Amino acid sequence: MTESGKTGFLFEEIYLWHDAATAAFPLQPGHHFENPDTKRRFRDLLAVSGLLERLHPIKAIAATEDDLARLHTRDYIAQIKRMSAERGGDAGEFTPFGPGGFEIAALAAGGVMRAVEAVVTGAVDNAYALVRPPGHHAEPNRGRGYCIFGNIAVAIMYARAKLGVTRAAVVDWDVHHGNGTQAAFYDDPNVLTISIHQDNLYPANSGSIADNGSGRGVGYNLNVPMPPGSGGGAYIAAFERVIVPALRRFKPELIVVASGLDAAGLDPLGRMMLHSEHYRRLARMILQVAGDVCAGRVVLSHEGGYSAIYVPFCGLAIMEELSGIRTNITDPYLEMAESWGYQALQPHQEAAIDRAAALLPRIK
Repeated sequence: MTESGKTGFLFEEIYLWHDAATAAFPLQPGHHFENPDTKRRFRDLLAVSGLLERLHPIKAIAATEDDLARLHTRDYIAQIKRMSAERGGDAGEFTPFGPGGFEIAALAAGGVMRAVEAVVTGAVDNAYALVRPPGHHAEPNRGRGYCIFGNIAVAIMYARAKLGVTRAAVVDWDVHHGNGTQAAFYDDPNVLTISIHQDNLYPANSGSIADNGSGRGVGYNLNVPMPPGSGGGAYIAAFERVIVPALRRFKPELIVVASGLDAAGLDPLGRMMLHSEHYRRLARMILQVAGDVCAGRVVLSHEGGYSAIYVPFCGLAIMEELSGIRTNITDPYLEMAESWGYQALQPHQEAAIDRAAALLPRIK
């Protein structure tokens, strides 16, 4: 495949300095699941492959308190800032952080803002923001699931306030439900939020198919909870029958993907069976529909993904698809993953997809 356009890439070394505070847990010190290794190795594989030097660098800036306050309460922002200036603290459920956590989390949210700005203004065709800490679990008044600020929600609110974007869509393919992004836009008919995730994994009792929006936003929140063990056949069918048709019906001006890579079969925190070629295929489907409905304006914001050995290969496949550049790097685990049983769409998985597809007429 030859180079087809300009792809932006945003990454800051200080993202790797975010301290998820393993000392907050009563265990022998060791790596927290949300540690720097997966992101560092993803970025390093891009460099070794030669692809990184062909991407357009985007420089992050920190989201201001006013930017953050479009989503989060002032009290919550002040609480994180105060704890950050001391010894760190806990933003909420499973979200400890060390000193300086406020500044790094604000830079992560601001990084996604800058990536969105670069795409909306035409500086790049599409972009990947390799940010940390992640954001899709953060709620207005608390952090959850390693997330301090809602990176994607903050960026979309910025785009609507400052960049003239009126209709945006979020596609969240992280293995965990995007509860924070759902909450941010639950009653808003101008932001379509779609989450495909392992059914009832995290947060508990979150991401039900029945959670379809409220008020004027009824129909504009779409959950596709998939049974554990779903592989490429189930995910591709869900995209073909639910997610892509939903995007075509909605016709957003911008698509933002919550790019968690923890639905991969080698991830320790999920029980799905995707591999790197599946992520390549999903990225291709997003680019194709974006080309038809929003002039190709796509931003991917990094979320979960906890396998240091496999996140880099899934990430490289996505970046190759975004940029139209194929490198000479091959996935050494692909042959094994392709041989796993039950990769094809199973009847119980198809039934879950059909339930989600029944909600499509609510999208106008």
